[in-house]
Amino acid sequence: MNPPIYVTTSPLTLPYPTASAAGGAEVVELLRQVIDVQREQLAVLRAQAAAQDGLARWRAFLARWQNDFPDVGPSCKEVLPIVERAYLTMIQELTDHLRDPDGGGLTNEFELGEFLDRYGIRLGQLGTILSQLSPLADASPVENSGT
Repeated sequence: MNPPIYVTTSPLTLPYPTASAAGGAEVVELLRQVIDVQREQLAVLRAQAAAQDGLARWRAFLARWQNDFPDVGPSCKEVLPIVERAYLTMIQELTDHLRDPDGGGLTNEFELGEFLDRYGIRLGQLGTILSQLSPLADASPVENSGT
Protein backbone atom coordinates (compact mmCIF):
# COMPACT_ATOMS: atom_id res chain seq x y z
CA MET A 1 0.00 0.00 0.00
CA ASN A 2 1.32 3.40 -0.93
CA PRO A 3 1.46 6.20 1.63
CA PRO A 4 -0.88 9.13 0.99
CA ILE A 5 0.47 12.22 -0.66
CA TYR A 6 -0.41 15.53 0.91
CA VAL A 7 -0.47 18.71 -1.13
CA THR A 8 -0.26 21.99 0.71
CA THR A 9 -0.35 25.56 -0.41
CA SER A 10 2.72 27.72 -0.31
CA PRO A 11 3.56 29.11 3.12
CA LEU A 12 1.87 32.31 4.05
CA THR A 13 4.24 35.07 5.10
CA LEU A 14 2.97 37.85 7.27
CA PRO A 15 4.69 41.18 7.44
CA TYR A 16 6.35 41.92 10.78
CA PRO A 17 4.75 44.80 12.62
CA THR A 18 7.01 47.74 13.04
CA ALA A 19 7.85 48.50 16.62
CA SER A 20 6.91 51.95 17.65
CA ALA A 21 8.78 53.86 20.32
CA ALA A 22 5.94 53.27 22.81
CA GLY A 23 5.82 49.55 22.02
CA GLY A 24 9.58 49.25 22.53
CA ALA A 25 9.32 50.83 25.96
CA GLU A 26 6.60 48.35 26.95
CA VAL A 27 8.75 45.43 25.84
CA VAL A 28 11.70 46.73 27.83
CA GLU A 29 9.51 47.14 30.92
CA LEU A 30 8.11 43.62 30.54
CA LEU A 31 11.62 42.21 30.23
CA ARG A 32 12.65 44.04 33.40
CA GLN A 33 9.69 42.56 35.23
CA VAL A 34 10.56 39.09 34.00
CA ILE A 35 14.12 39.51 35.25
CA ASP A 36 12.86 40.76 38.65
CA VAL A 37 10.57 37.74 38.99
CA GLN A 38 13.42 35.39 38.09
CA ARG A 39 15.64 37.02 40.71
CA GLU A 40 12.93 36.55 43.33
CA GLN A 41 12.52 32.90 42.32
CA LEU A 42 16.28 32.38 42.58
CA ALA A 43 16.33 33.91 46.07
CA VAL A 44 13.45 31.65 47.17
CA LEU A 45 15.14 28.56 45.72
CA ARG A 46 18.41 29.41 47.46
CA ALA A 47 16.61 29.90 50.79
CA GLN A 48 14.75 26.63 50.30
CA ALA A 49 17.96 24.76 49.51
CA ALA A 50 19.66 26.25 52.57
CA ALA A 51 16.71 25.23 54.78
CA GLN A 52 16.89 21.65 53.52
CA ASP A 53 20.64 21.30 53.95
CA GLY A 54 20.92 18.65 56.65
CA LEU A 55 24.69 18.93 56.85
CA ALA A 56 24.42 22.63 57.72
CA ARG A 57 22.01 21.75 60.54
CA TRP A 58 24.46 19.21 61.96
CA ARG A 59 27.31 21.72 61.68
CA ALA A 60 25.23 24.26 63.58
CA PHE A 61 24.41 21.60 66.17
CA LEU A 62 28.08 20.78 66.71
CA ALA A 63 29.02 24.46 66.78
CA ARG A 64 26.33 25.18 69.39
CA TRP A 65 27.75 22.53 71.73
CA GLN A 66 31.41 23.05 70.87
CA ASN A 67 32.31 24.38 74.34
CA ASP A 68 30.67 21.50 76.23
CA PHE A 69 31.60 18.68 73.82
CA PRO A 70 34.62 19.79 71.80
CA ASP A 71 35.71 16.33 70.66
CA VAL A 72 32.40 14.79 69.59
CA GLY A 73 32.72 15.53 65.86
CA PRO A 74 36.32 14.37 65.46
CA SER A 75 35.62 11.32 67.64
CA CYS A 76 32.67 10.35 65.46
CA LYS A 77 34.85 10.74 62.40
CA GLU A 78 37.49 8.53 64.02
CA VAL A 79 35.20 5.67 65.09
CA LEU A 80 32.91 5.68 62.05
CA PRO A 81 35.13 3.29 60.03
CA ILE A 82 35.10 0.83 62.94
CA VAL A 83 31.29 0.80 63.09
CA GLU A 84 31.06 0.59 59.29
CA ARG A 85 33.40 -2.40 59.29
CA ALA A 86 31.38 -4.16 62.01
CA TYR A 87 28.16 -3.47 60.08
CA LEU A 88 29.56 -4.82 56.83
CA THR A 89 31.06 -7.84 58.62
CA MET A 90 27.66 -8.68 60.03
CA ILE A 91 26.03 -8.28 56.61
CA GLN A 92 28.69 -10.56 55.12
CA GLU A 93 28.00 -13.19 57.81
CA LEU A 94 24.27 -12.90 57.16
CA THR A 95 24.65 -13.38 53.41
CA ASP A 96 27.10 -16.25 53.87
CA HIS A 97 24.65 -17.92 56.26
CA LEU A 98 21.78 -17.59 53.79
CA ARG A 99 23.85 -18.76 50.83
CA ASP A 100 25.14 -21.83 52.69
CA PRO A 101 23.36 -24.87 51.20
CA ASP A 102 23.65 -26.87 54.43
CA GLY A 103 22.23 -24.51 57.02
CA GLY A 104 21.18 -21.28 55.40
CA GLY A 105 17.52 -21.94 54.88
CA LEU A 106 14.66 -20.28 56.66
CA THR A 107 12.26 -23.14 56.08
CA ASN A 108 10.55 -23.29 59.45
CA GLU A 109 9.65 -21.02 62.30
CA PHE A 110 12.50 -22.23 64.52
CA GLU A 111 15.17 -21.40 61.89
CA LEU A 112 13.57 -18.03 61.26
CA GLY A 113 13.56 -17.24 64.98
CA GLU A 114 17.21 -18.26 65.31
CA PHE A 115 18.13 -16.16 62.28
CA LEU A 116 16.34 -13.08 63.62
CA ASP A 117 17.83 -13.54 67.09
CA ARG A 118 21.30 -13.81 65.63
CA TYR A 119 21.18 -11.03 63.04
CA GLY A 120 17.99 -8.98 63.20
CA ILE A 121 18.31 -6.90 66.33
CA ARG A 122 22.07 -6.45 66.19
CA LEU A 123 22.04 -5.49 62.52
CA GLY A 124 19.21 -3.02 63.10
CA GLN A 125 20.98 -1.47 66.07
CA LEU A 126 24.27 -1.17 64.20
CA GLY A 127 22.44 0.45 61.29
CA THR A 128 20.85 2.94 63.66
CA ILE A 129 24.18 3.77 65.28
CA LEU A 130 25.74 4.15 61.84
CA SER A 131 22.98 6.50 60.71
CA GLN A 132 23.49 8.64 63.83
CA LEU A 133 27.28 8.79 63.64
CA SER A 134 27.55 9.47 59.91
CA PRO A 135 26.03 12.98 59.83
CA LEU A 136 28.05 14.03 62.88
CA ALA A 137 31.25 12.75 61.28
CA ASP A 138 30.41 14.50 57.99
CA ALA A 139 29.63 17.76 59.79
CA SER A 140 32.77 17.63 61.86
CA PRO A 141 35.19 20.42 61.00
CA VAL A 142 38.16 19.34 58.94
CA GLU A 143 41.34 19.55 60.97
CA ASN A 144 44.28 21.19 59.26
CA SER A 145 47.35 19.07 59.79
CA GLY A 146 50.13 21.21 58.39
CA THR A 147 53.38 19.28 58.41
